[in-house]
Amino acid sequence: MRKNLGLRIGIVVVVILTSLAYLDVHIMVARLFGYNQPAPTPINLGLDLQGGIHLVLGVDVDKAVEAQVERAGDSVRAELEKKGIGVAKIERRGPTELVVRLASPQTWNDAQSVFRDMAIFETKEADQGAGRVVLTLRPREAAAIKDLAVRQGLETIRNRVDQFGVAEPSIQQQGENRILVQLPGVQDPERAKALIGKTALLEFKLLDDRMDAETALRSGIPEGDEILYQRRVDKETKQERKIPYLVQKKVLLTGRDLATARVSIDQNTSEPYVSVDFNAAGAKAFADLTDANVGRRLAIILDGNIHSAPQIRERIPSGRAQITGGFTSDEATDLAIVLRAGALPAPVQVLEERTVGPSLGADSIRKGLRSTLAAALAVVLFMLLYYRLSGLIADFALALNLLILMAVMAGFHATLTLPGIAGVVLTIGMAVDTNILIFERIREELRLGKPPRAAIDAGFSRALRTVIDTHMTVLVSALILMNWGTGPVKGFAVTLFTGICASLFTAYFFTRLIFDLIYMGQRRVESISI
Repeated sequence: MRKNLGLRIGIVVVVILTSLAYLDVHIMVARLFGYNQPAPTPINLGLDLQGGIHLVLGVDVDKAVEAQVERAGDSVRAELEKKGIGVAKIERRGPTELVVRLASPQTWNDAQSVFRDMAIFETKEADQGAGRVVLTLRPREAAAIKDLAVRQGLETIRNRVDQFGVAEPSIQQQGENRILVQLPGVQDPERAKALIGKTALLEFKLLDDRMDAETALRSGIPEGDEILYQRRVDKETKQERKIPYLVQKKVLLTGRDLATARVSIDQNTSEPYVSVDFNAAGAKAFADLTDANVGRRLAIILDGNIHSAPQIRERIPSGRAQITGGFTSDEATDLAIVLRAGALPAPVQVLEERTVGPSLGADSIRKGLRSTLAAALAVVLFMLLYYRLSGLIADFALALNLLILMAVMAGFHATLTLPGIAGVVLTIGMAVDTNILIFERIREELRLGKPPRAAIDAGFSRALRTVIDTHMTVLVSALILMNWGTGPVKGFAVTLFTGICASLFTAYFFTRLIFDLIYMGQRRVESISI
């Protein structure tokens, strides 16, 4: 049947040329002839093939709830003071409760409107005589905070990794409070863990100059203050010592007030430091802060550790500050990255860690290629010996199948993994299996006495239903694995799904086209090489 033969040839040619283009074959040819072209990298290799780091992080969502309750406590205090209601004490009790003590029980009725406006809380205990109320976080609000903490953590880690410059990272949520991070090509796990896992909570607080830290440690820390430490390492002995500071608990500025952060070099010491610029609101608050506290010391705190505590000498209207601390170049760069990306909403800890070296990845590639080539060679020889010319046609269809499979993966920027190579090997077998079904059906039609042309038509048409049934079951399985599988399972499913779709095209479009070109153009066909 020569119907639409020209159109069918055109479609096959377009598919082949498009596939070659996606695989950067033109670049390979240009480089072969000495033209200066960038190295082709059409297909991304997974962690198990090029090496890298696999991390599973656990998000401490309870800490996110506690932080939200603490911030809500500050809001309650601010609203009460705005209404002229004195507050004796506000403290968090447990992860979800807030205990409020009014300075005077006579202001109880006026305070109730503030408590009612705090929609995320409900009243658990109320003692009007003592001016004491216990607010507890609503369960649905706690669940929402936990979910948001994981999603924000995912986005923050993704921003940090993007600025770190990792090609084709995989960052996704795993379960309710876990984050899976795969960084191909990264060979410094400690630096990567530090970059990803740093909470990066930047705070600016004033030192309490009424008492020194040593006295506070001996006689008791004043209400509203806390002791924080600055770590210093002796450059000669490399010994670390902690210097205590008495710091006011009130947070004056945070990392949320930053516009950007970058690495600069101190002209006097040649040491790197991090320069931060505040946004418009932060710059105004910083100017007011420095104007009102000239002569006092301002602690710059990162994740509970004081990095520096410079003295405010004058009002600073520029909205710019410096974070020093004896950083190395990498440490300063990583700190600038995490400050630009933002703080994690909750601490994370490494639950699982695997590092794949580049040599192991290269060995996996060699073994994968050998197994694929061995499978392809065995199939090609079998088809040639058993089906002769028809087997040769099937071998060309197999080559086109693999070409389309690799081109689709390159076009969609899919990542090839070791299980993905297993999917390719399985695709090879299933691709020729489709041709075997068709060829056996043609043989059966010939044994029934049909002429060659009629046998070809009947073989392709009657095998179609069986082929579709078998392929659909595999496609459904692959789709399930793609949607609900993770990591290696998903890589296997992607290559299997793509390969099965390609085999349907090559078997029923390409193979039939070649049969039509060879046999349907002859006036009289005596036999078929099958």
